[in-house]
Amino acid sequence: MNIQPAGHSVRVPSGTRITDAARQAGMPLASSCASHGLCARCGVLILSGAAAVSSETPREARAKRANRIDPAQRLSCLTTIRGDVEISTPYW
Repeated sequence: MNIQPAGHSVRVPSGTRITDAARQAGMPLASSCASHGLCARCGVLILSGAAAVSSETPREARAKRANRIDPAQRLSCLTTIRGDVEISTPYW
């Protein structure tokens, strides 16, 4: 996974949550629900490799709507990596 604009990169096994991969790379992600998919503060933008992440679940869609998160963002605590992906957030 590549993290922009920091330019950090980390290799993780398939099935790793974006949250865990970002933290492994030393990049903090906002969260106030301990990564349980409730607060939706961990939204990330998939810059490339959208096909290499898990599909959005109804749970993720509900959390984004309830917290007024941009539909284009993915919740990093509920999204897993299956291949090469590049992400960013509005606050990095």
